[in-house]
Amino acid sequence: MIRIDVVSDVICPWCFLGKRRLDKALASLPELETEVSFRPFFLDPTIPVDGLDREKYMKDKFGNRDLKAMHKPLEDAGAKDGVPYQFDKITRTPNTMDAHRLIRWAKQAGKQMEVVEALFCAYWRDGRDVGDVAVLVDVAKSQGMDGAEVERLLKSNKDAAEVMAEVQQAYNIGVQGVPTFIINQKYGISGAQDVAVLADSIRRAAAEA
Repeated sequence: MIRIDVVSDVICPWCFLGKRRLDKALASLPELETEVSFRPFFLDPTIPVDGLDREKYMKDKFGNRDLKAMHKPLEDAGAKDGVPYQFDKITRTPNTMDAHRLIRWAKQAGKQMEVVEALFCAYWRDGRDVGDVAVLVDVAKSQGMDGAEVERLLKSNKDAAEVMAEVQQAYNIGVQGVPTFIINQKYGISGAQDVAVLADSIRRAAAEA
């Protein structure tokens, strides 16, 4: 069993690309048994609970830089790997604590990969606010989770401390940017690396194991 921990944030566009590339890498290694777990990270821990207006957030962060030019490398990479970025649809930059809690519960329900994919698509393809409880419940239900139970948990503080502890652990082991792929708790790969790089790294870890 090859364990792959993916340190990631839903509002990180490179994390969406990295997830799709990991999917392809794993599909190219059918002979290996793997277990993937998505771990939380806050791309910007200063975002308030209610999120921020996307246009103002981007202007405050990047000034008058040409956002379309900034997005072009992502759009080009996305087109190659099937990532449906729709930057113009995004109106909010959300706080992702609740999204990370949902991802945690999806792991317990055996649906983490599906829920992570659905969250990325909800935000980057559909422009939905993944900091909104109703959106998160809808995503959970779309992947077969109990919507009423998810809503109840989201309206509590369930697992918020555990998410924060995992984020702190990521800082403690030196994660500074996402996505970061950790294979067998030993090898770290930073960034949305090409499919071949991910596949080769997983294959080498398997050979060593």
